[in-house]
Parts: sequence; C-alpha cells; structure tokens
Amino acid sequence: MTSKKGQTWRIEAEIDKNREENNWKKVIELAEQLKSTSPGAECLAHFLGGEARLEAFLEQTPPIDVNVAKARTGLVEAKKYLLLAAGEKDKQAPVALDAQLLLGKLHYAMGMYSESLVHYQEADLQSLTEKQLPSRSLRIVAESFAIKGLCLEKLPPTSKSKYKVAEWHSQMIKCYEIASNITLVYLQEQDKVTMQQQNGTLTINSTSNLGSSSPQTTVQPTKQMGPILETAMQRAPLIHIQARNIQEAVDCYRNLLSALETTATQSLRLTLARQLAEVLLRGLKGINYTVPEISAPTIATKKSSATESPWKPKRYGGITLFTPKNEYEELILLLLICEAMAGKNAVLSQSPEFKEARVRAYQNACAIYDLLCVCVVRWNQVELLQESLERAMKFSHGEVHTWTQYALSLIHLGSYVHGFAVLKMAIKLSPQKVAPCLLAARLCYEHLNKISEGIEWSQSALSRETTNPQGLVARCHLFIGIGYSLRCANTNLKQEKAQYSQSAFDAFNKAQQNDPNDHLAEFYLAREYALNRKLTEAMTHVKTALNLRAEHIPSLQLLVLLLTAQKQYKEAMDLIKSILEEFPDNMKFLYIKATLELRVFSAEDALFTIKHMLHLWKQLYEGQMSSEGEQQSERRSETRSVFQMYSSEMSDKDSSSIRAQSLAASRVEQALSEVASSLSSFVPRTGPQKAWLLQLEVWLLLAEVFIALDHIKEATLSIQEASNIFPMSHHIMFTRGLLHDFKKEYEEAKTTYMNAVAINPVHVKSLQNLGMVNNHLGWTRLAEKILRDATKIDPYDYVTWYNLGVVLQSLEEHEAAADCFETALQNEATHPILPFSTVTTVFE
Repeated sequence: MTSKKGQTWRIEAEIDKNREENNWKKVIELAEQLKSTSPGAECLAHFLGGEARLEAFLEQTPPIDVNVAKARTGLVEAKKYLLLAAGEKDKQAPVALDAQLLLGKLHYAMGMYSESLVHYQEADLQSLTEKQLPSRSLRIVAESFAIKGLCLEKLPPTSKSKYKVAEWHSQMIKCYEIASNITLVYLQEQDKVTMQQQNGTLTINSTSNLGSSSPQTTVQPTKQMGPILETAMQRAPLIHIQARNIQEAVDCYRNLLSALETTATQSLRLTLARQLAEVLLRGLKGINYTVPEISAPTIATKKSSATESPWKPKRYGGITLFTPKNEYEELILLLLICEAMAGKNAVLSQSPEFKEARVRAYQNACAIYDLLCVCVVRWNQVELLQESLERAMKFSHGEVHTWTQYALSLIHLGSYVHGFAVLKMAIKLSPQKVAPCLLAARLCYEHLNKISEGIEWSQSALSRETTNPQGLVARCHLFIGIGYSLRCANTNLKQEKAQYSQSAFDAFNKAQQNDPNDHLAEFYLAREYALNRKLTEAMTHVKTALNLRAEHIPSLQLLVLLLTAQKQYKEAMDLIKSILEEFPDNMKFLYIKATLELRVFSAEDALFTIKHMLHLWKQLYEGQMSSEGEQQSERRSETRSVFQMYSSEMSDKDSSSIRAQSLAASRVEQALSEVASSLSSFVPRTGPQKAWLLQLEVWLLLAEVFIALDHIKEATLSIQEASNIFPMSHHIMFTRGLLHDFKKEYEEAKTTYMNAVAINPVHVKSLQNLGMVNNHLGWTRLAEKILRDATKIDPYDYVTWYNLGVVLQSLEEHEAAADCFETALQNEATHPILPFSTVTTVFE
C-alpha cells in the first residue's frame, strides 16, 4: 500500500516538473499512468490530459482569429477531458476550478467568447483570493484575467446606458491590470528559479535589486509570455488612451515599466517605453504633469510580507533612482533608454539568413530615432541625437533614412565638412531623390564656400527631377540661380560678371515660370535686378514677392533699400517704422533706421535709435551670456569664424556674400585675434558669438554718429567697447581710421586703413579712404592705383568713382576725372543707403 502511494507521489512530482517545463507529451503519458495506478485520482488525470492537449495545440496554433476554425476541430478531445474534470466540483474543488479556467481559454481559442465568459463566471474569477500560488497556477490565473478582458472587449454591452458602458469599461481595464501584475509576478518567479538552477545557491530577495538600473542577466528565458499575456499587458494603457484618459494611461505605463525587469519582458519593455514616450510627446493637454512615484526600499519582514499582495510584482525603488522633474526630462530619459535597448538588440550580421531579424531590429530603432529627433530638436538638444545616430551607424548599413538624419544633425551642430561627407553617402544611397542634392548645394553655398560644387549639385538635382518628377523643378532652378549669383559676386572680371549674372537671371526666370507662387523666385529676381541697378524691375518683383509672403524679412529689407536708392527717404523711413511696429525686436531694421537717420535726417535721431538698440540687445541677449550650457552649445555649434558671421549681420559689400577672399580674411582675423589673446589680456567674450558681433556693429555705428556730431571722446570710447569684443576686426580698424581721418591725423589713418586692407583686401570703404589719405600725403599715383582696384571690386559704388575723379583732377588728368565724376553721378542716382548685397542669401 505504501509502495503504491509512493509511486503515486513520484508520478505527481514528475507531472509537476513536466508541466513547468511545458513538456505536454510527457504529461499526457504520466496522466494515463496516474489514472491506472490511482483510481481516486481520475479527476486529476482528466484535468491533466485536457490541459496538456490544450497547451500542446496552442503552442503550435496560437489563439488568434485566423486559427479559430482549426481550434474548433483540434480541441475537441481537450474539451472533453476538461469538462469531465470540471464536473467533479464537489470532490476536487481546486482541480475543478482550474478546469473551468482552462475551459475559458479553450473557448476563447475557438472564438466562442460568450461561452468563455460563462466558464469564468462559474469559476468566480473576480473573487479569487490573492494568495501564494504555484508557478503553473499563476500563469493559468493570469491568462484567465487576460482572456476575460479580451472577451469583454470583443463583446461590448448592448445597452447604451452610460452606467452599463462605464461598468463594462472598468471591468475590462481591471482584468488587464490584474493580468499584467500576475504575469510580471510569474515571470519574476521564473527568472528566480532559473538563476537558482544556474548558480546553485543564488537567491534573489526583495532588496537585492533595489538599484537604479535594470539587472541584465545572461540567462535565457525558460518561459515566454505568449500572445495572450503580451497582448493583455499592452491593452490597458491603450484602452485608457482611446477613452482619452491620458493620465491613467501614463500611470499604467509607469507601473509596468517600474517592475523589476525579467528576461522575458525585455523586448516588451522597449515597446511600452516607446509608447509612453509617444504619449508624452503628444502632450498632456489640460492635465498637470505629475512626477513618477518611486517606491521606498523595504526590508523583508513578516509584517511587510503579510501586508504585501502576492499578486503584485516587485518594483524598483530607493534613493538612488533618478526621478524626472518634468515631462521633458522623462521623455528624453525614456527615449535614451529605448535607444540603448534598441542598439543592444541590433543585428550586425549582413548574412541573408538574418535579413528578417535585421530589418525588424532596424525598424524598431528607427522609430525611436524619429521620436528622439522630434523631441530633442524641439528643445535644442541636437547633440544627444547626433551621438545616438553615430552609434546607429554600425547597424544602418545602406539605410538612407538614418544617414540623412545623421547628416542633418551634424550640419545643425556646425560640423559642416563631416555633415557634407555623410550627406554625400545619403545621396549615393538614394539615387532618385532630389531634396538631398539641394541640401548639399545649400551647404556648399552657405558654409563650405564651394560655389561651383554647389551649382553642380543643383544641376544634379534638376537632372533627377527631370527623370523622376518630385515637384521640385522650380526649387532646382532657384538653387542654380543662387549659385550663379554668388559666382557673379566672386569675380572682378567684367565679362565673367555679366555672364554669371545672365545665367542667374535665366535660372530665376525658369524658377518663377515653373512656380509663379514662389516668393523666393520673385525675391531673387528683384535682388538680381537691384544688384544690376535696374530699380524699376526690382521694385516690381519685390512687391510681387511681398504679395505672396507679406512677412518675408529679406524682401522687406530689399524694398526699403530700393526706396532709398530712388531717394524716397521719407517713404523708406515710414516703411521701416511700420515694420518695426510689427517686428519691434528686429535689429536689422533698427540698424537701417539708424544709418538712414545718420546719412539723411539727423545724427541726434540716430543716436536715440542706437541707444534703443543697446537697451534692446541687453533685454534679448544678456541672459544668455551667463548660461554655461548656452556657452558650450554655442562653442560646439558655431564653427564659422567671426568674419563669416558678418555675412548676415554687417552692412558692407564684402560681408554680404560668401567669397573666397572673405574666407581668407576671416582666417587672418582669427589668427590675429589668437595672437592678441596670447600677447595681451584680451579674453573672448563668453556666450553666443552672434550676439556679441551684433553689439560690436552697434558700437561701431555709434562711433560714426559721434564723429558726425564732433564728439571725439565718445567716439573713442565706442571704438574701445567694440575692440573689447573683437580687437582684430577690419571693421574696427576702418572706424578707427575714420576717427584719425576726422582729426586730420593722416599718417595714423593710413596705418589703420592699411591694417584693415591687409586683413580683408576687398573691403571697399577701407580702399576708398586709403586712397584719399595717400592723396593727402602726396602719394597720388598710389592713391589712383588703390582706387582703380576698388572700382573693380564694386563698379557701382559712386564714392570710389568720385574719389578717383578727385585724385585724377589733382594729377591734372581733367578728361579722365570728368568721366569719373560723371560715372559717380550716374551711380549715385541709384545708390541705396546700404549696399543691396547686404540683403543676404536666404533659402526660406
């Protein structure tokens, strides 16, 4: 008798072991042995036979909609055994309860959702006591709650009563949440058992994992969740979102993610973290952000064990955990965690057999990089994106999307050469796309001073557009025209200037014909006509550009300069004032206003405007100067030299376009400033350099105003303020020369003008004044040579021709002088208050 009972115990122990290992074929054999050796265990044998047949079938045929027909024929025998076990309710209640739960799962697989709910009602699922359960029972209960939630979702209430709908919704959510918690408990227990088996005596208690990072084990998961439990863990927050209960959805995601990680949930955690990031990125409209709750570390005691529910998973906690203070921190933290997980799961092998896994892993990572891109660009943290994309390069072979994003991030951070190299690879990977070629052209024009190469990229874009239309033909012609316009500004040969200018006109006209509603085409036509002193045509096109886009700042600036060129100073001033009413912080128009007041109206008015500019600069930029983070960002992102930055801020012709001579001058300026900083107490100002250069310009203009008002001391102080910002600027040297010139200190003026020209040989104003100073000092032929060189740089500047006429007159070459005066008179009739070339090259 004892031997028979011992044999029964042995069989039951063997059955439990095989149930845990999902060895269902062996379970069926042992169940038959149990029935023959112990007739009293017949009910248990029926249950085990039904369970084994059900689970074995579902392993091969997952319980999804497409498999319903197969399940209805393949689960007949399993249903028979489970019904037999469920009928023995009075004799063996635990077995009967589990049989009811498995019958619910069986009917769900067969698509019989109402019958499934009936079995859960028979088992009184909602009233189960939260107590310690064996591992297999935990899974059965978790799946039961999950399936009940899925069935409720498929069978919405027929009644339209708000109470009934709310009750149904609440019950469904509760089922999913309970299923998620029990699933996590089950998987944590499985990891615990697996690690104990591998390490022998290793155990995991409630305090060993209260760290700030997830435990990364090398143990392969012995259990997988399966589609039912995985679906249930994702459904609760999604249902909250569908019901627009965003805060509840966020809390649900946080609860799932704060549970101790298991090997079976690593891929699911990536999905959940990305979904939470998407919810936060869309914004919690009308909802106050609440920081995540971090549970305090607990010591395992009898009291805490008694109060803690065995159906609640262990969670991370402790003072070492980072807690986000706002949604931005939480969002970036989530995405960086997702990026790390996606990078870890990336498939590096290019073998054909891994293609599907490689594509799937890349798509997961790409979705995260897209979210990270939207997030960090919004808050100007592009360096984080660039670092992540740099890590992504190792598994993004041939993926044009990631290469393009990487190139854009590098360009944004000012790594133009590196970004250009990456962009060329992206262009190679996408042989039909037009936009990357246009981006390469823009990079060549704006930052690399590769104008010829920029034209080639624009023409390549046009060729691609012709063979594969993408709606960018007008933009291709526009970029070609911009390139030729820059080439025109880069040459001093009259024939080449005319040729490049005509090519620019042709390209701009084609752009305008292909897209009559493009304000940029009209703007560039107006600008090109203005540069060639065809003011009537320029005025027509700039007005058309403003009709298409009334708030286009470069077009408004060009219109103001055209009015001053036509000597309509009052109209220009009225227009500036109306623009400043709309854009009161625009320093460009304030600069033009001050210059117009200085040259035409009243120096006192200019003084008042400049005082306002300095006050406005303090309001706009002073706060940025003390921010260490901003300083570091500026140092990283602004790789252009100071002179290059003048190209969008300064008022001289040499600063208006990207020229090889200008870049050479910028290198000289940079080198001289480095020497100055090493030989003196000069220290570059901290903060955004563009802001400092803007202040420098204001000080220099103020110095000119003080010179006009005969306030020598104030002019000297203004120049000194500018020198404190950037001592070796040729603009500062020129202004200092003006001061010496005003005081009739011609030798000192000559020296400062020569220094300015040494740094920037194409600075026309310095050449003009240097010529006149040499004339005063008796070096008349040298003055003539200098002024003739200046006419080649800018043949439309009337001051150069007038000065040349004065010099020639002193040489008694009266006929040549008369021709110069006549040319000066003609040019003065169309000369704006500031050169047209100060209207910078724009692409938007």
